[in-house]
Amino acid sequence: MSRRLERVGSFSFYFDGERWEWSDAVARMHGYEPGEVVPTTALLLEHKHPDDRGGVADLLRRVLQDGEPFSSRHRIIDTAGNVHHVVVVGQRIMAAGRAVGTSGFYVDVTNAVRRDVDRTITENLPELVEARAIIEQAKGALMVVYGIDADHAFDVLTWRSQELNVKLRVVADELVAALPTAIDIPSSLRTVFDRILLNSGE
Repeated sequence: MSRRLERVGSFSFYFDGERWEWSDAVARMHGYEPGEVVPTTALLLEHKHPDDRGGVADLLRRVLQDGEPFSSRHRIIDTAGNVHHVVVVGQRIMAAGRAVGTSGFYVDVTNAVRRDVDRTITENLPELVEARAIIEQAKGALMVVYGIDADHAFDVLTWRSQELNVKLRVVADELVAALPTAIDIPSSLRTVFDRILLNSGE
């Protein structure tokens, strides 16, 4: 697996018994080889940066109580002592009409040095060239919602494409098509943005 794709990994957390599952990429973010350890709540909290651990613990408590979707940006410390900045996003796992857990993905945003995305797309994913506009829109949406850069937004789209076994453009198309009804932008935010837009370049 390429280093690019290992910056994104998946996880599942089941409320009954607080049972965790994580992908190989998430294991490596924490400094473990796949299968080396069984993830637990205690282990995951142990790897959180001391300044972020309390906030993540509170988030976990809220998830256990109501099972609501969540997103978090915090730091983890791997087994070698390296600090990783991660974005974690989760949504409910439903069974028989009730939330039984949460599943989602980690994005390691530590290294913000961007590779040449244009070259990567052209050489490795030629079918994406003509779909560039819609993919750029989807990347922009991810950047705004999760506070990540363009490189990591592309990682998320690529990871989701592989998880679903569909072309990246299909993921981007569905995401962009859903945005108008999924996001309710407050009028106050629009006003602020209007002011920035109208004053830019002056």
